[in-house]
This record gives sequence, C-alpha cells and structure tokens, in this order.
Amino acid sequence: MPNSTSATMREVPVSGRPAPPRGHTLRLDIQGLRAVAVGLVVLSHAGVAQVSGGYIGVDVFFVISGFLITSLLLRELATTGRVSVSSFYARRALRLLPASSLVIAVTLGGAWLFLSKARLAEYAGDAFAGVLYAVNFRLAAAGTDYLAQNSPPSPFQHFWSLAVEEQFYLVWPLLLLLTWRVARGRRRVVAVPLGILCLGSFAAGVLMTDSSAPWAYFGSLTRVWELGAGALLSLATGRLERLPAAVAAPLTWLGLACVTLAAVRYDDETAFPGYHALLPVVGTVLVLAGGCTSTPFGAGWLLGRRPLVWVGGLSYGWYLWHWPLLVIAPAALGRPDGTAEVPLALGLSAAALGLAWLTLRLVENPARFHRAFRRRPRRALAFGAALSAGVAALTLTATAVPPTIEVGGPAPALAQALSDAPAPQARLTELLTSPPTALPSNLALPLTQVKSSRSAVYRDGCHVDHAATRTRPCVYGDRASSRTVVLFGDSHAAQWFPALQQLATARGWKLVSLTKASCKVADVTLVKEHKPYTACDAWHSDALARIRSLRPVLVVASSSDAGDPARPTTDPLQQWTTGFARTFRDLGRSGARVAALLDTPWPKGDPIDCAARNSLQLHACADHVPGATRDATRGSAIRAAASTTATTVIDPTPWLCAPRTGNCPVVVADTAVYRDGSHLSEAYAEALAPVLAPSLDRLVGAN
Repeated sequence: MPNSTSATMREVPVSGRPAPPRGHTLRLDIQGLRAVAVGLVVLSHAGVAQVSGGYIGVDVFFVISGFLITSLLLRELATTGRVSVSSFYARRALRLLPASSLVIAVTLGGAWLFLSKARLAEYAGDAFAGVLYAVNFRLAAAGTDYLAQNSPPSPFQHFWSLAVEEQFYLVWPLLLLLTWRVARGRRRVVAVPLGILCLGSFAAGVLMTDSSAPWAYFGSLTRVWELGAGALLSLATGRLERLPAAVAAPLTWLGLACVTLAAVRYDDETAFPGYHALLPVVGTVLVLAGGCTSTPFGAGWLLGRRPLVWVGGLSYGWYLWHWPLLVIAPAALGRPDGTAEVPLALGLSAAALGLAWLTLRLVENPARFHRAFRRRPRRALAFGAALSAGVAALTLTATAVPPTIEVGGPAPALAQALSDAPAPQARLTELLTSPPTALPSNLALPLTQVKSSRSAVYRDGCHVDHAATRTRPCVYGDRASSRTVVLFGDSHAAQWFPALQQLATARGWKLVSLTKASCKVADVTLVKEHKPYTACDAWHSDALARIRSLRPVLVVASSSDAGDPARPTTDPLQQWTTGFARTFRDLGRSGARVAALLDTPWPKGDPIDCAARNSLQLHACADHVPGATRDATRGSAIRAAASTTATTVIDPTPWLCAPRTGNCPVVVADTAVYRDGSHLSEAYAEALAPVLAPSLDRLVGAN
C-alpha cells in the first residue's frame, strides 16, 4: 500500500504540498519513489506487459513505510523518551480512514449495481474484512481453496496491503518502545531483535512461497521483514547522512535499477515473494540509504522532479481508487467479459488519479488537519471508530439486502427426471435440447450457493494441493466391500466424485478417491511456475503404487485438458499419447479395468456470473462444441493410448451438450451445470449418476 506518512516525516499541510520540517531536509526523492511504486502497480494492473512485475511496487511501499514511520517514532523517543501510542494511532486513523472509508462505501455501491449479483455477499464480506484490516487473511484462505482460485478478482482485493501494514503497526510501536528502554537508547542493540525478526520473516516467506503461495503473498508474517528492512535502515540514518557523495549517488541509481529490473523481469508466474522479493526490497533500501546524503548526482535528481513529487503525494488515493475502477467500470460499460483492454484500463487509471486529487483536497486533508482533532487523540480515535462502524454497517446491510436475480418459471427436477427415466441418456438429451431460457424459480441450489458447495472429497481434504507428494487414505461407500473402485486424476476427476459416491453407496462398492490439484493422468511432467511440477510426478508415482496395492476392480481416470509439458516436443499428440499409455498400462497391472473419462466441455467465462447477469436470457451464456473443447489433441491422445491398452473411453460431451446443435447450456432443467469456468457443479455431477452408471456397471461386472 502507498505509504501514509509524508516524506518529510511530519504532517502535510492542507495544500497537500510538503513543507520542510524543522531541522530536517525535505526528502523529495521519497515522494518521487512513491510515484514510481504506485505507477508500477497501476500499470501492471492495467495490463501493460512491459511492467508485468509491477506488483513489486507494494514491496517498495512497505520499505518506505517502515523507514518513515520508524524515523518518526525514533525522533519522538529521542526527544521525550517515550511514545504516545494514542497519538500514533490517532494520526494513522486520521490519515487512512477518511479516504479508505469513502472508497469502500463507493466500491460497495458499484459492486451492488454492476458486478455479479451472485457474488455480492462475497464482495461485502471482503469489504467488511477491509474495514477490520483483515482482508489479507480472507484472500489467503480463498487462494488456498483450489476451486476459488480462478474466480474473478474482488474489487476490494488491493486492501490486503493496507491490512498488512496496520497489523505490523498494531505491535511495532510497543515493541520499539520496549526494546528502546531495554537497550537504553542504543540503536545497535535495538536493531538486534528487529534483525532477528526480519530474518525469521524472510525465511518464512521463502518456505511458504513453495508450500502455500497465497499465505506467503498475503500473509503479514511473511511480509514483516519488508517493513522491518525500512525500520532497520532508519536506525542507521545518522551514519548514512555522513556517506560520501561519491558512494551515496551510485547507491541510489543501483537501487532504482534493482526496482526497475524486478518490475520488467518478474511476472505472474514468478514465485513471489520468496527470495525474489529481495531485489525490489534491497533496491528500495539502497535508494533510501543513498538519499540520506544530499548529492546532485544521485537518483534524487530524477525522483525529485515536480511531476513525480506531485504523483507521490497522491499515491495513497490513487492506489485506493484505481483497482475498483479497473474491476467495476468495464462491467458498468457493458463489456461482455467484464475486463478492460489496455487503452481503456489506462484511461480508467487516469480517472482514478483525478479522484485521488479530489479525495485529497475534499476528504483527506480537511479531516486530517481539522482543528477539532489537534492535540486531541481520543477525539480522533473516536472519529476513526465511527467511520469504521458506519462502513461496517453498510457492508452488513448489503449482505442482508442483496440485489434481486430475476427468474422465470419452474423447471423439471433434473435428478428426479434422470433417476426415474427408463433411458436416462435419452431423457437427458431431451432436456439438453430444450434448456430453460430463464433461470428457473426452483433452481436445485440457489445460484449464490453453487460455488460454495463442496463434496466430501473437498471437505475432508482428500483433493490434495499442489505441494503434496503423497496420497491420503480417503475411502467412501462400503468400506468393507471386496469390490474397490478408484477415482484417479486432478480436479476434473474430483468433479465426478458426487456421481461415483452415489453409485458406490447404491451398489456396495468401496470408493477410494486419489486426486491432486493440476496433476494429470498422463505420465508427462508438467510445468508450474516456470519449473517442472515435480510434486505431481512424486504424487503420481505414489498413487500408482497405492492403486497396485488396492487391487481394485475399476479405476476411473480423468484430468483436465489444461496444462503444458515442462519439456514440450515437436509432436504433442505423440507425447501425450505415450504419457497416457504408460499410465494406463501401470493401472492395468493392478488387475483393474480402466475407464478413461474425457474432459468435459468448458463454458465461456464464468457461467455463474453470466447466469446472474443474464438470468432471463440464459442462451447468451451457452458455449458450443467444438469450441467448448479445451484441447482436442488431448482427447485424441487418450483414444489412441486406450486402443493399445484395453482401456475404455467414456466421452461426457453428450451429457453436457445437445448432440445435434452442439449447444452447451449453463442450466439444464433445474440445475446449474457448472460451478466455475471449467468444473461441473456438485448438483449436476450427482444428477448424472444414472447416465454414468451403465458404463461403470459393465466394467465392474466384467471383473
């Protein structure tokens, strides 16, 4: 988040222009560095490919914040021997809450009017967490939910960095005061516990980036070291001010080069923060350190230019406003996919800068410098609490009174219709040929609950995450049965669990679920985050060994058509065919029959959001084959491999798309077909059990 303290280390007057503090040099270079940081973030979010790593601007802000806030606290300690905690939090409340409260309220209104009606409760929850400075925890938890990872971004997502800062400052003044008293003002001694804290935080960030990337990115524990780096630097300002200009100037340029290099070389696939965060953090430290010495040849010559200083003064407001505009405005403008191309995104970002200027003039400065709060921290804290309570009440109201999703008349009950039909496939074809044109009034599961519905395989943690290398003992159905059926593959295998669980319960099978995130059936090493997905290879081997020990009668294998080989060849069809054949042979050695369930057709975009937006015109959300097939090569490879390994191929396309027209609706009878951009809904998969049953019954009975 853009740092909320003036680069002069004191308050900014109502004009918004920094005035030099008594006895201290005005750090225009820091204002300019803020401008660089927020500019990188905005350009990255706007989709400018040349700065794909612009998200490192947040790391720059963390270092600046730690440096400036700690400098203020150290000055207070050196002058008075104490820190007025109430005054500290009162200043932060006046600086942060007026603007953030306004942005949250306006963004919530925009989400209510223009974004998915099926997600309003989710967005309101994000807003409420933003008020409490806890949205980073909410985002981290959602990021570890495999089925939520591809959801459209929340308009409140950018508040995570503000939450991290405030969690840090909840304890930092008290910790600094304690160590200062223990060390009796000796800065070297004060730096020791802070240095240990930073090392521990950095180590946690490196480890968690590999094991749990969302918690590493959004967690405060893994980001403390970045704020701490700035704090450590502030302890050394006395020495840094005596650096020779010949040393200080190159340091600043080197630091700016590090920040720039990270912004242009990193991208969404970079394992971040991890050790990659060192580059922008060290770069920022170098710029700040070198800038402690006045020199005409340093990077301050560039960073202190008037346009950059002006933008730096607006960085907080620009950061707050740009993201909601990028998320909400395209939907408000009627963009079909709800996203903005780069030119539109840049225009919206420019508009956000204008809003930041207005917010500074009309909201931030009037509240921050109002005479009613001068030397009255309790009154300022009460004002901040009132703002937070008001916005919190607004979010709860939005949750209680969500926007209405219009519906049509009732539709046949899909599950009942298929279970009662003498020929389930024929009945399903009829329903696919005449899908509802409007969202049924008797939808099997309310549209707002489709995404949150989780089968036992997810509730029990049986669908393992990317880092897992071993299978879990997940057994369902009749645990004492001599007939074992194994479900094997990635999340596109796990999507069939509701149907298989129903069949296992009805037929007395023991059902063993072995699925892992993004891990394909084929024996082909995939690429993940620019490196081989070795955790998948290890899990794959462990799963095959487990299956051999189980001696099942049937293995149902399925995986998504997405994913690229780590070592692609000139003949992808042959590469995938060979990989599938190796796996099918290994599965066959267990004595089991093997059923290869092809990938399901994919919807266009997010089907739940589309259905909520076009609830009376559902045909606008339908996809069509062959376009709905993610990768035809993968299906051809499965068929070729199956023909040489006695594997049965089951194609689910006729269960999702009308045979004659190729139309793939998002709602069939009373049931939503998909939960997201590629997975079946729990209700639809369960309803398909009678259609899947004949193929599996033949294979189980033949064994």
